[in-house]
Amino acid sequence: MEVRTLAASDLEAAVSLLTAQLREHDIPASVEALRVVTQTVICDARHGFMLLALAQERPIGIAYAAAHLSAEHGGTVGWLEELYVAPECRDQGAGAALLSEVTARAQQLGWRGLELEVVAGHERAVSLYTRHGFLPLSRTRFSRIFPG
Repeated sequence: MEVRTLAASDLEAAVSLLTAQLREHDIPASVEALRVVTQTVICDARHGFMLLALAQERPIGIAYAAAHLSAEHGGTVGWLEELYVAPECRDQGAGAALLSEVTARAQQLGWRGLELEVVAGHERAVSLYTRHGFLPLSRTRFSRIFPG
């Protein structure tokens, strides 16, 4: 298995994996919007980075760590926006490899930390994150999406 930075030539594979991730969580996904976000991250590192996991040169997983400036943490913090492994490729170490590489790259970039959320009921994901040193927070996340 290989984990590497997403390249422009990986755009369609990335969009396909991100679309599958969002559909798995019943989140409506615009393929074109995912394409624009992915292209933006590839072209402008200020937005963070995306990694692709490959098995025998076939894309099987993706991670997107978005960068944001945090007053609370006194510097740049990453938000693990997405970490997804195709269902047929799970339990083979791809998620752990992606998470390890995200963590290493965030540290290399001087980020103060990483934050994420886990959809209720995904205990496998909780187990993965706690094994990698993530701690639960006693917070409730809110969201307000603007039209357009």
